[in-house]
Amino acid sequence: MTPVLIKLGYLAAAVCFIFGLKQLSHPRTAVRGNVVGSVGMLLAIVLTFLDHNIVRFEFIAAGLVVGGVAGAVLALMIRITAMPQMVALLNGFGGGASVLVAGASMIATQVVAGVPEGQLQAATVASGIIGGVTFWGSLVAYGKLEGIVMGGSVQLPFHQVLNLALFVVSLILGSLIVLAPSWAVSSYWLMVLAASVLGIMLTLPIGGADMPVAICLLNSYSGLAGAATGFVLANNALIITGSLVGASGIILTQIMCKAMNRSLVNVLTGGFEAAEGTIKSADEIYEGRIKATTAEELAMVFDAARRVVITPGYGMAVARAQHAVRDLANLLEKRGVVVEYGIHPVAGRMPGHMNVLLAEAEVPYDKMKELDQINPTFEQTDVVMVIGANDTVNPMASTDSACPIAGMPILEVGKARTVVVIKRSLSPGFAGIPNPLFAADNTLMFFADAEKAVLAIIAALKEAA
Repeated sequence: MTPVLIKLGYLAAAVCFIFGLKQLSHPRTAVRGNVVGSVGMLLAIVLTFLDHNIVRFEFIAAGLVVGGVAGAVLALMIRITAMPQMVALLNGFGGGASVLVAGASMIATQVVAGVPEGQLQAATVASGIIGGVTFWGSLVAYGKLEGIVMGGSVQLPFHQVLNLALFVVSLILGSLIVLAPSWAVSSYWLMVLAASVLGIMLTLPIGGADMPVAICLLNSYSGLAGAATGFVLANNALIITGSLVGASGIILTQIMCKAMNRSLVNVLTGGFEAAEGTIKSADEIYEGRIKATTAEELAMVFDAARRVVITPGYGMAVARAQHAVRDLANLLEKRGVVVEYGIHPVAGRMPGHMNVLLAEAEVPYDKMKELDQINPTFEQTDVVMVIGANDTVNPMASTDSACPIAGMPILEVGKARTVVVIKRSLSPGFAGIPNPLFAADNTLMFFADAEKAVLAIIAALKEAA
């Protein structure tokens, strides 16, 4: 196939990616968008195989087999609650691939043509730095989410100074690739090493409820690394695709920053820190104030309700309770109760986590209300059922400047007439702080596995009918 036809084909693939991404922005067109994007990727892969620059296909075939098997095994074994960890790993693999491809291309170019062009050198530097930061930063994010690495914020002495120093060292080593081509290979791998340490240092301070923001940012980094590698390979499809991923990741990061009441600069420097002060202990908040309840008592509460809002969190994902929650909502709606879902942007472990789980249970999307939509309605709500959520409904965010989530907009569920909280225990959320909502006068605590608790409420409602 001629180079002109290959470039036109890459352009067609890029158009598929753009339209697919556009359709993914709405639930009604998301499936179609996924298909369009997949067709674009298939077209890009086929065109790459037809490119005359490929001399041997054995290694590509071997990579397809190894990668396909590894991907299938991961997809089958991954727990639904571990999906954020999977996303973090995939982000990291993208960054790692960019580092290796850019480095190999630089070595090959030197062997064949001598000193590479300035544009190629600059793109190689960008790919190495961003890819190194992405790979190791993603591994740290995976470790935090999986509980392998300390989940809270880890700050070393002079942490930001060290980050700045590592970034400067990376740039100096990158400049040597351009200014001293004879040292290019050794400079490149030293630069990648410095960038890798920087990726670890940038992600270590991120903890608690801030992790969804980190996932968005690392996703953007992986796209930017891919775009830089596209310039290295002179591959238009990779440049456009990487740019789309990078831009959409940055936009999503900004949305998540707003939801977390963080600045983008704060995210980029890994500056998630609580203000100086003292947080009350769990004993001070909970002692003598917790009101435990039963399914039978809650059946009476729900039977008298006319408006119910369900607020899901990570606990619902752990218990796979979304189908039971849907069944409870359907039962209440048959009795004339208005049921809606209050979705916090950072509920769970990644953006849209709760929306995906509820969509899996075929909950109508128009019943899922965002924070700004649902908050004004809580005062007119009879019952709010908080199922597995913690940090996203914690009033400390607006009352205690010393807590890690200080200033974060929350779902103001405490304004409802009755708050029903379903949790296994009084253990803290990902931010590691107690929740005064659990001890509020209008809160009833149902201590149980989320799915079993909801099924028990359904049974009690049917029995009482």
